[in-house]
Amino acid sequence: MTSETLLDTAPVVLGLGRSTLADLVDVARHRRPVVVDAEALARMAPSQEWLGNVMDDMAAGKETAPIYSINTGFGSLAGRKAFDTPSDAAELSRRLVLSNAAGVGRYVDEEVVRATMFIRMVSLTQGYSGVRPELVTTLAEMLNRGVHPAIPEYGSLGASGDLIPLAHIAIVMSRSHTGEDIELDSGEAFVDGAVVSGIAAMAHAGLDRLPLGAKDGLALLNGTSFSCAQAALALFDAQNLLQTAQITAAMTIEALIGFGDAFIDELHQARGQKGQIEVAARIRQLLAGSGLIDGDAGRDPVRQPPQDAYSLRCIPQVFGPVKDTLDFAAGIIENEINAATDNPLIFPSLPATRTLKAVSGGNFHAEYMAFAADFISIVVTEIGSITERRLFRLDDGTLNRGLPDMLIASEQIGMDCGYMLPQYLAAALVSDCKTLAHPDSVDSIPTCANQEDHVSMANNAGRHARQIVANIESVVAIELLMAAQALELRMGMAATNGAKAGPASLAALELVRSSSSADGRRIDHITADVVLYPRVRKALELVHTGAVTAAVDAKLAEADDTPAR
Repeated sequence: MTSETLLDTAPVVLGLGRSTLADLVDVARHRRPVVVDAEALARMAPSQEWLGNVMDDMAAGKETAPIYSINTGFGSLAGRKAFDTPSDAAELSRRLVLSNAAGVGRYVDEEVVRATMFIRMVSLTQGYSGVRPELVTTLAEMLNRGVHPAIPEYGSLGASGDLIPLAHIAIVMSRSHTGEDIELDSGEAFVDGAVVSGIAAMAHAGLDRLPLGAKDGLALLNGTSFSCAQAALALFDAQNLLQTAQITAAMTIEALIGFGDAFIDELHQARGQKGQIEVAARIRQLLAGSGLIDGDAGRDPVRQPPQDAYSLRCIPQVFGPVKDTLDFAAGIIENEINAATDNPLIFPSLPATRTLKAVSGGNFHAEYMAFAADFISIVVTEIGSITERRLFRLDDGTLNRGLPDMLIASEQIGMDCGYMLPQYLAAALVSDCKTLAHPDSVDSIPTCANQEDHVSMANNAGRHARQIVANIESVVAIELLMAAQALELRMGMAATNGAKAGPASLAALELVRSSSSADGRRIDHITADVVLYPRVRKALELVHTGAVTAAVDAKLAEADDTPAR
């Protein structure tokens, strides 16, 4: 994906309040800069001070009990031996990073890397990790100067944190405490589109690589930041996709001279489901002023019975639960962006009767993210499933209420395929999603000598959610193209008697017709076959960027914003 640069805009400030999904997207996708407020650094001081006192005792030769991740090994190796010196603790951090940088697969998109780094910063500044402020400020400078570690997509189990992908960030920003710096041991990062060593990338940005101290290694690696980044970006795009899908659905309803009864408010109030009520209200708003809809709360329908196929009639009952589910996932994901998810966490405020302030638990377990990503995958697949059925109906001359087959008014019937193949494409994409939407969170494979005997597979869930959202963006883009063609055909028919679509659909239609595809040609009404992939790609861009929703909302804002009943 292309990242728009917004380095001259006001930065996102960590430490002044909760970070939001919008903050994350601004930083990840639009390169908005980040600064760390002094208040955030102050929150980090008590846990760092406690850890510093432990290191001072070790340096003084005092006997120090085993403290997980500070002076003992990890996983099933924990507690087998307590290391003697602070240099051992520092070396433990460095070796952890080296050994965990073991991912394979394609490098993930820049926005995923940036989102991961942002979430890791937010997590560390909660103040429970015992790390030095320099770790957080270095991550901020890497974001602001465009140092993007190359992270392979495979490796995380979503428990014990996203160890492998986060190690591919830590290895770029850190070096051995001994001063030894080996290029092959510095990881990989992108500079001007090329993959270079971590040493080269940091030097190019004018940044020093940090020697790691006690606990630094695990604090950087042991969290849900990578899984959360993928789920958060999928969520943001899914929310935009749902808004756009309601618009394209309304366009299709008008093109098929659908009935208004299915969206009357009383019907949805009778069920009482929040999302359904809200989607029905939005559809009524989108259909307001249309001359193509048969009946509404104030007018009897002319045709009987006033029942469209489910892919039109049941949009509120399908998109409503999609909306409610995405809202639920948003609450979970925004909490996780602001969560402390490494282990152990340090709580200096524990009573004096407890000397060990490091508390071992399982906040690294990413089941929340696995569930959220799985839920996103399932509901977005349903957006695509019902949308594809409307595409089929638009194409079929026996179902589309008088429109030409394949939405093409050919001079010679059979000469042109029209919009036949875009429906094939949509069917292929939806079928792919039905496979990808199988819940990853129901799988678990034990690791680490069965100490880590249940894992979430949240990274796989996040990867699949992002692919599903991308697939269904294309399906909705196809509906945008086909509904635009169908609306023009319908409004041009003699039987329509000059009736027009409503302002919302006309605004979307105008956006499509005023847009040019990558080859420079306008996305115009077709009367003979043309190459379609440039049009599909442009329509996808209009969907993904939110341009469709923006154009329609701008038009609606010009009129009375009270939804029609």
